[in-house]
Amino acid sequence: MASSNKNLSHFSERNINDIAHYKFGILVSEWNSEITESLYAAAVETLLQHKARREHIIRKMVPGSYELSLGAQWLAQTDEIDAVICLGCVIQGETPHFDYICQAIANGLTNVALKYNKPVVFGVLTTLTLQQALDRAGGKHGNKGDEAAATAIKMLGF
Repeated sequence: MASSNKNLSHFSERNINDIAHYKFGILVSEWNSEITESLYAAAVETLLQHKARREHIIRKMVPGSYELSLGAQWLAQTDEIDAVICLGCVIQGETPHFDYICQAIANGLTNVALKYNKPVVFGVLTTLTLQQALDRAGGKHGNKGDEAAATAIKMLGF
């Protein structure tokens, strides 16, 4: 979806059922915390709006977005977590580091979801500039944290 054409915080209510009994693990990258804290706040708000129980939302921190894959595996392997939401932000710099990190995260999270047969949501902003990240973390394009939580909810209702 081209976020320039859509506010990410507007999503369809289809497939949203009672989620009060589900437990959500939310991983938050410490790197680019101005962005990731906004993503986290929006994800929690969306879960609560759809009747998730606050005590069923488990927050864990990882140093950077690269570490989201292992953190997701640790959460997904437990029986008590039904869905994992991974929140991070990688902003392109002057080296190919951005490409390697983003690819590794995408592959890692996909592998965890398939290994544990649980929703593992990619709520990682991969932007060219800080302004683009801000626009997607509560700015003019809504908040990707909303979308990540909605994706977890919808996948649990699959």
